Amino acid sequence: MAETDLIHDETAGIERLLQIMRALRDPETGCPWDVAQDFSTIAPYTIEEAYEVADAIERDAWDELKGELGDLLFQSVFHAQMAEEAGHFTFQDVVTTMSNKMVSRHPHVFGEESRDKSPEQQTRDWEAIKAAERAEKAQKGTLDGVAVGLPALLRAYKLQKRAARVGFDWPDASHVIDKIREEAAELVEARDSLTQDAVEEEFGDLMFVMANLGRHLGVEPEAALRRANAKFIRRFEGVEARLATMGKRPEDSSLEEMDALWDAEKAAQRAKTV
Repeated sequence: MAETDLIHDETAGIERLLQIMRALRDPETGCPWDVAQDFSTIAPYTIEEAYEVADAIERDAWDELKGELGDLLFQSVFHAQMAEEAGHFTFQDVVTTMSNKMVSRHPHVFGEESRDKSPEQQTRDWEAIKAAERAEKAQKGTLDGVAVGLPALLRAYKLQKRAARVGFDWPDASHVIDKIREEAAELVEARDSLTQDAVEEEFGDLMFVMANLGRHLGVEPEAALRRANAKFIRRFEGVEARLATMGKRPEDSSLEEMDALWDAEKAAQRAKTV
């Protein structure tokens, strides 16, 4: 099949997308913007697309999810095309690597191990397999392999989870809450008497311990904060709507009035979920 025919063949699946990517990156006939990109310039878009996938799932926006997953897939194709051009690997290498990894990490499905395990035991086995893989890559330290490019809150959660595997952890959530009180007091002290840099350091310590509390409570902090953001947007938009019925905007209102409307909107939204 000619390359142009493949590009316009809606039944061609992943091969069509790969050919589109090759055409976009063609130095002579491709898109100048796509040709100018490299791994570092595309990486932020990859992160953004992953969050848009998570956002669509959070909102149960299934029609949108199809498109967002496609955008995320395109990011993988884009990186693989650049890697192939540089002689590093191909998209098929990516597929093969992932397939091999999934088969290796699921011996209870694809191997001879028993499938009769609890989800908790499967999680422990999964972590053991990953630890062995890290050892093969000469990642000796407990914290090796926790990606630097992760959002800071998610990375804090993963660092603490990794440290907990070797016993570096509080025995229960009550100890974490005590630590939160301690860090909050240190933040207040820094605010009152120390430099802005010290305030930032103490604030970071408090957030780090909050992420640890989430882990002890079985809460993924990044997901919890996304939900909190969405809830804030819903309620603040409700305040704006109530003000609009009064012919006002937030900047025309007082804090006291908006706070009262916030409480009313909060109660109304909670009543809808009951």
